Amino acid sequence: MTHFSNRVEQISISGIREVFEAASEDAINLGLGQPDFAAPDHARQAAIDAIESGEADGYTENKGILSLREAIADKHRRDQGVDLDPDDIIATAGGSEALHIAIEAHVNEGDEVIIPDPGFVSYDALAKLAGGEPVPVPLRDDLTLDPADVEEAITEDTAAFIVNSPGNPTGAVSPPEDIEAFARIADEHDVLCISDEVYEYTVFEGEHRSPIEFAETDNVVVVNSASKLFSMTGWRLGWVYGSSRRVERMVRVHQYVQACASAPAQFAAEAALTGPQDRIDEMTETFRERRDLVVDGLEDIGLHVPTPKGAFYAMPEVPEGFVQECIDRGVIVVPGEAFGENGYGYARLSYATDTESLREAIEVMREAYDTVA
Repeated sequence: MTHFSNRVEQISISGIREVFEAASEDAINLGLGQPDFAAPDHARQAAIDAIESGEADGYTENKGILSLREAIADKHRRDQGVDLDPDDIIATAGGSEALHIAIEAHVNEGDEVIIPDPGFVSYDALAKLAGGEPVPVPLRDDLTLDPADVEEAITEDTAAFIVNSPGNPTGAVSPPEDIEAFARIADEHDVLCISDEVYEYTVFEGEHRSPIEFAETDNVVVVNSASKLFSMTGWRLGWVYGSSRRVERMVRVHQYVQACASAPAQFAAEAALTGPQDRIDEMTETFRERRDLVVDGLEDIGLHVPTPKGAFYAMPEVPEGFVQECIDRGVIVVPGEAFGENGYGYARLSYATDTESLREAIEVMREAYDTVA
C-alpha cells in the first residue's frame, strides 16, 4: 500500500502562494516579494551570448562555473571583507535551494533548528523536511531577532539557528552588535548559524553586516542570491558558502537534487556581479521612497507599523478581518500567521510594485480598516 512520508505531511503550501493563487487577475498584488525592475541588460545579454555560442548547452561543474564563483568571491571580499575561496562556493537554484542544502547537510532526525517567528516560510518547512524540529523564537517589538533569546533557546539538541537581515517578512535590519553576537553564539555553543542575506543590498537605515565577518570558527554558512540583489527572481540563481568541510557536505546534497544550477543563469549572474552596479542604487532609492509612502499611508489609516529599515516589506499590526477585507476588495496582502504563530495580528505587504498601485492600495486598505475597526 502506498503512503506519503511523514515529513511531507508536516508541511503545506505556503500562505503566500495560497493568497497569490486565489487572487483575481486584476487585483493589486502586494503579496509577492518580487522587484518590479527588469534584470540588468548586461546580465540578459550574457545569457544570450552563452546560449548562442553553445557554452550553456551542457552541465557545468556541480559547484558552478569557476568564473561565476570567482565573481561571487570578489563580491564578498568587497562587501564583507571575507577572504573567500571560490572552491568554497556552490551556485544553486536560487536562495531556496541554498537554504535547503545547508539544512539537509547539517540537521539530523530530531535535531532542533531555531528560527525567527515571524520568519520566512521556508525555514520551518525545510527544517521539517530534513527531519528536524523547528524552534520558533519570537521577535522584539521592532521585529528584530534578539541574540539573547536565541542563546536561551539553545539545547543539547540544537543543530542550527537561522538569522535573516534584512528580513522577510519584517523588513527589519539587525544592528551590527546583534550580528556579532550571533557569531559569538555559534562559536561558543558550537552550533551552526545559517545567515540568509538575500536582501543584502536593500538597506535604508543602519548597515548590513554578516556573522561570518565576526566568527572565529567555521560555524557560519551564508546564503545569498541574485534574485533580490539584481531583480533576477525568475533566473533561479543563488549561492551558499562556508568552510571547505561544510561545502563538501552541502555539494553532496546539491549534486543529487540539482546536479548544477542552470547554465544560462550562471552566465547572467556572473555578468550582473561584474558589470555596472548602478541598478542597485536606483532600486534601493526607489524602495526607500515607496517604504515612506506605505508607512505614512498605513499610519494615517490608524495602523501601527514598525518602520522597515530594509528589504521591501512592511508588517503592520492589523485588526481581525482586515486581511480578508483587503483581499475581497482586490488588494492582496498576506496574513502574518503565514510566517509563524507570532505573526498573528500582523499582515505582510510588499511594496515592490509601482507607486500608483501602492497609492490605490492604501485607499482600499483605508476602506477595509474602516469596515473592520
